[in-house]
Amino acid sequence: MSVTWQGPPPPAAPPITILGWVLVGLRGAVLGLVVFGGLGLLLAVRLFERPLCGLHRPVTPYLTQAVCRAAFVILGLRFESTGAPMDHPGAVVANHASWLDIFALNARKRIYYVAKSEVAGWAGIGWLARATGTVFISRDRSQAAAQKHIFEDRLTAGHKLLFFPEGTSTDGLRVLGFKPTLFEAFFAPGLKDKIWVQPVCVTYAVAEGQDTRFYGWWGDMDFGPHFLKVLAAPRQGAVRVSYLSPLRVADFKGRKALSVACEDAVRRGHADALSQLQRQAT
Repeated sequence: MSVTWQGPPPPAAPPITILGWVLVGLRGAVLGLVVFGGLGLLLAVRLFERPLCGLHRPVTPYLTQAVCRAAFVILGLRFESTGAPMDHPGAVVANHASWLDIFALNARKRIYYVAKSEVAGWAGIGWLARATGTVFISRDRSQAAAQKHIFEDRLTAGHKLLFFPEGTSTDGLRVLGFKPTLFEAFFAPGLKDKIWVQPVCVTYAVAEGQDTRFYGWWGDMDFGPHFLKVLAAPRQGAVRVSYLSPLRVADFKGRKALSVACEDAVRRGHADALSQLQRQAT
């Protein structure tokens, strides 16, 4: 991650025990089989889906959703959700705490991510992102107009695009300020009167005895060690995805006002969900 939130680092993780390595082997093997087996099936279906349906994907998003649901069963991490995903055309904005967010946000609702262009080059994650229809964006201002047209095409095609307006991930205990830049695409003529934006928050609860930031992945943390730490945990916590009230784009004067409204909703929802999950754990 080139632009990151540099919060205080977590305490050093204890060495993985023998039981932990057994869990790494078992969970890792099954998860790899499910994820990459699902990817192979998705690519096979996409060979027919793409020429027949173009931007529309009537089948493959269901495969992605099934894989993401299965991932939490394999990890032993309890998944729950509150609220209802919107039926309106438009986009979803959420806070960002971990690589696990990708599975959590896909587990209930079929969506398409908007990610930094660097993600396309990440081994494993980049392949999965491209296959599942992720939109990659560049910070190069010269690309802004082209990227805006891509957003408009995808939204017009009925895709639910998911943005992380914080621009980076955190320790899972806070919500950073939302950057309004990407909200500009929602105000394109002929689009703003048709679409809505739904704020969503992702919240993690840890197992007893774990650091409260156990699932957070931020700053200069490497993916590999964090992935192994999660696989090796004998006891897992929970993740909750909270769907909040959708906001009609046409009700706002511009991108900054919409960005602030979404940030406020996610911040309140995150605080409420975190409090509820912590009470359940005690």
